[in-house]
Amino acid sequence: MTHSLKGSASLTQGPIASTLFWFALPMMAGNLLQQMYNIADTLIVGRFVGSQALGAVGSAYTLMTFLTSILLGLSMGSGVAVSISLGRGDAPRMRREIFLSLTMVGATALLLNLAAFLGLDFILAFLQTPAELWELMRTYLWVIFWGIGGTFLYNYYACMLRAVGDSVGPLLFLGGSALLNIVLDLLFVVGLGAGVAGAAWATVISQWLSGLGLTGYALLSRSDLRFGRKEARWDGPCARHLFHLSFITAAQQSIMNFGILLVQGRVNSFGPTIMAAFAAAVKIDSFAYMPVQDFGNAFSTFLAQNYGARQHQRIRRGTRIALTVSLAFGALVSAVVFLLAKPLMLLFIQPQETEILAAGVQYLRTEGVFYALIALLFLLYGFYRAIERPAMSVVLTVISLGLRVILAYSLSALPGLGVMGIWISIPIGWALADIAGCIPMAKFFRSLLRQEDSAP
Repeated sequence: MTHSLKGSASLTQGPIASTLFWFALPMMAGNLLQQMYNIADTLIVGRFVGSQALGAVGSAYTLMTFLTSILLGLSMGSGVAVSISLGRGDAPRMRREIFLSLTMVGATALLLNLAAFLGLDFILAFLQTPAELWELMRTYLWVIFWGIGGTFLYNYYACMLRAVGDSVGPLLFLGGSALLNIVLDLLFVVGLGAGVAGAAWATVISQWLSGLGLTGYALLSRSDLRFGRKEARWDGPCARHLFHLSFITAAQQSIMNFGILLVQGRVNSFGPTIMAAFAAAVKIDSFAYMPVQDFGNAFSTFLAQNYGARQHQRIRRGTRIALTVSLAFGALVSAVVFLLAKPLMLLFIQPQETEILAAGVQYLRTEGVFYALIALLFLLYGFYRAIERPAMSVVLTVISLGLRVILAYSLSALPGLGVMGIWISIPIGWALADIAGCIPMAKFFRSLLRQEDSAP
């Protein structure tokens, strides 16, 4: 029996291109704003505290991205389950999924927070943190870990809102929080001279305000996201399906960022100059391809709703449109980053720090040429989540990140390559994962065509 889901925005109707674009646009804008959290820290710390502090904040950012990816992956997988239930019109199941996923992700956030505090010194040693940056990173991380709870609230309810077709709400709260983060950075770091701890507190305060604000917005404005006593119960089959999607998506996200963390450890072994260059260049990198990552997530929600509603023609047409848009955008951004690599680095680095500047430009002009490859990979991740095959996303991540880590360590050990070996390992991993992902995707669409041809 199906039940209506009032207030939810359906992606199963209307013109495909415009529906997908207007749904994806707030998500892309929102994550660009989210990048401003750490970019504000990086820019202000690099300008007003120094290059060693810049390296510490940049390395800590890689770690926090890994920790956040676990919570984000659980939330994204839960969002896929909710989108499928929405497409099927099954309101009671959808609310049970929200109760179960909220309990699961919240408990994980608490355990993760405790583990981060207790294992702080082990984490610093694992990251091969240079002795001269140890205390700076320890200070920054001790503060930034207090924001994990706020990060959980924001990411969970952002994924739930997007699952029911609301991508504007998360954008509004994140926009205000990003602006507050910059104001607090300037106050704590520049005005009060609080150094890296001030930058961390600015981020933590902003994260909690965005998390609490979005939670209130979601519960007050969306009746479909509230569960009652009837839905707040254990449901074995529902939980198994939900946990399958959530934990595998979390595994994919965490494996991806754990691989990046291992690469960060290799980067750190080259010393503070390369650390500072990588810290600045990765912010530019993330800002450049973040829109295609969010477009892939929007595409996944679109696909999940239509998969639940069995709208095969919309699935095929939507995939073609998404591929065209993502690849074209990736190529465009590659050209911009290649041409403007030095001016972009100068946003973070003082002109007299020539070694850091040269290393950052080299990274951007080596890896940044291939953004179309990662644009395709993000679409593949979203595609396999939406059709309830999240394990394939894990396979692609292992291929992409596993090869990147192996190549980064082996190639950078060669005398003729050095740190350049790390840079070239990244697009090689992307390319091989794309090939591995496109083959079963083509088989899936051939099976859809056969089903339609055999239908009466």
